[in-house]
Amino acid sequence: MSLLDVSSFAAGQWIAPGAGARSIASAITGAPLAQAGNDALDVQGMLDYARTVGGPSLRKLTFHDRARMLKALAGHLNTHKQALYDLSFDTGATQADHVIDIDGGIGTMFVFASKGRREMPDAHVYLDGDLEQLSRDGSFLGQHICTPLQGVAVHINAFNFPVWGMLEKLAPTLLAGVPAIVKPATATCYVTELTVRLMLESGILPEGALQLVSGGIGDMLDHLTMQDVVSFTGSAQTALKLRANPVILKNSIRFVAEQDSLNASILGPDAVAGTPEFDLFVKEVSREMTTKAGQKCTAIRRIIAPQAQVDAVISALSERLAKTTIGDPRLENTRMGALVSGSQKRDVLEKAAILAQEAERVYGDPSNFAVEGADAEKGAFVPPMLFHCTNPDKAMRVHDTEAFGPVSTIMGYRDLDHAITLANRGEGSLVASVITHDAEVARDVALGSGAFHGRLYFNNRDSMKESTGHGSPLPHMVHGGPGRAGGGEELGGVRGVKHYMQRTAIQGSPDILSAIGAKWVPGGTEIVAKVHPFTRQFGDLALGETLYSDARTITLDDIETFAHFTGDTFYAHMDDAAAARNPFFPGRVAHGYLLISFAAGLFVQPDEGPVLANTGLDNLRFMKPVSAGDSIKVRLTVKKKTPRNDEYGEVRWHVTLTNQDDEIAAEYELLTMNAF
Repeated sequence: MSLLDVSSFAAGQWIAPGAGARSIASAITGAPLAQAGNDALDVQGMLDYARTVGGPSLRKLTFHDRARMLKALAGHLNTHKQALYDLSFDTGATQADHVIDIDGGIGTMFVFASKGRREMPDAHVYLDGDLEQLSRDGSFLGQHICTPLQGVAVHINAFNFPVWGMLEKLAPTLLAGVPAIVKPATATCYVTELTVRLMLESGILPEGALQLVSGGIGDMLDHLTMQDVVSFTGSAQTALKLRANPVILKNSIRFVAEQDSLNASILGPDAVAGTPEFDLFVKEVSREMTTKAGQKCTAIRRIIAPQAQVDAVISALSERLAKTTIGDPRLENTRMGALVSGSQKRDVLEKAAILAQEAERVYGDPSNFAVEGADAEKGAFVPPMLFHCTNPDKAMRVHDTEAFGPVSTIMGYRDLDHAITLANRGEGSLVASVITHDAEVARDVALGSGAFHGRLYFNNRDSMKESTGHGSPLPHMVHGGPGRAGGGEELGGVRGVKHYMQRTAIQGSPDILSAIGAKWVPGGTEIVAKVHPFTRQFGDLALGETLYSDARTITLDDIETFAHFTGDTFYAHMDDAAAARNPFFPGRVAHGYLLISFAAGLFVQPDEGPVLANTGLDNLRFMKPVSAGDSIKVRLTVKKKTPRNDEYGEVRWHVTLTNQDDEIAAEYELLTMNAF
């Protein structure tokens, strides 16, 4: 059978393997499958192409444009999943593993597309946080903004997730407006290459937005600048070597690392045998040991259980692992496939031997296990292996050596403080899970172990039906960890996007800040509306367009009618003496929601028109009480506009209620949907 040529995509051209090409074997059979690598890649040309072609093309688009682009890419990949499944079997992954890698990667792109539309502006500048008033009269203000870096993101990915590992980095990078050069691990790069081909052939991406290195990156890191980012997933040893590159150090280049992690799972002291939590714990540990043959950065490496429950956990877990069918991942009944390669198999067995110096293997014999539909010797197969460490306090290797396969070590704890200490011995992990029905146990672990983990996953009988699992990083939540885990951060919704942007503090007048942020700032120039703004189409409204209402006097009868009609007879509105004893009120005052209702009556335009719906209000603050005899008036200003589809967009109005002395009584933001 001829080898599959895995090409690189550099500066707009596909380049076949050449000098320096490396052979890639099937994880199932051990036979040569593909070849990848080309020492002649022009890495400086690739960087220049990304910076001069890809970057400017992406930065011309707004965040919403880029979010729509991500959605289209994810939809395109979704229609070609079967081709990716078929190719991915040779990595040793089962169909269930494909769902995590391929479907999970596509799903991550969909989430970032959605968050880009919902949580980011249809603009080129992202406003980070609230305005800061730097002067007494509001004429000089501060605002933090984020803008795209004007360089390239170099993504160096691990072998275990050739699709998800790329897409989870690529989605926030492209949403930020930064081009990417992707370098997958060579062992599984043929799956990544097909994914990249599908995206490029779709025609959805701007030219230069995405390039691919199948093989080594040569001296690419030596040509980076302070505008570039390196995002790495892999071993701590490799991360240290890359991070120490003199150019990266000299230019303070952002280096995001996700590396070795001795993740733990703690069985709560309340979760004794026979409880739903005990059964859930065994199920979670078994799943994390066998999914992707244990080749997950979030897999459970250390099982921490009450000393009295250790034997029960070993028995139950061994019984469950014994039901795991190991074999050719193409077979329907296979539950665990192979490791990715023969070299990975050797590494796992070497690390298991190191663990055996401090722990006894109580389940799994790598020299005697069954493999369905394949040859255990030719393929990269190993069985699940469970070790028991009886003295975890004196042990070292169980807390610092990761066998990146279906290997885990159980250890007992005396009390919860001891369990927390053992979990923290990992010196920084991506995730720790706690299976408990006791909320105080969860709180103690969060306080005692949060600083050592990027994610804490709590589960019990109340949440287990809907929970996503110990080992599932979600695009909404941060993925990364301190210390040994790399000290980096990925995903986390918009947080992940900001890793590829520069946060800048801007200072100036309201008009300056309004122009930069495409959002009207209070104190900025107002455009006095010649006609009621509710009669104007979305596209015709201008930022700063303002309506001033007539005044309305608040009467005692208004207050009492509102109180009896709504049932809100709180003493501050109904009892003058009691209200006067309250330090916030001069006596009886109008309800805040009465004022909001009257404000709507003052600025509303009742006729049918472009305003389709009132969808809510944000940031409501009551600043000065209004008493009977006071009057209120409203200033309504167009603050921000966000297109939602081809038919309508969201208008954010700044609403200010003032009294007869022009003092601000209330302030909020009104949201409406307006037709184009």
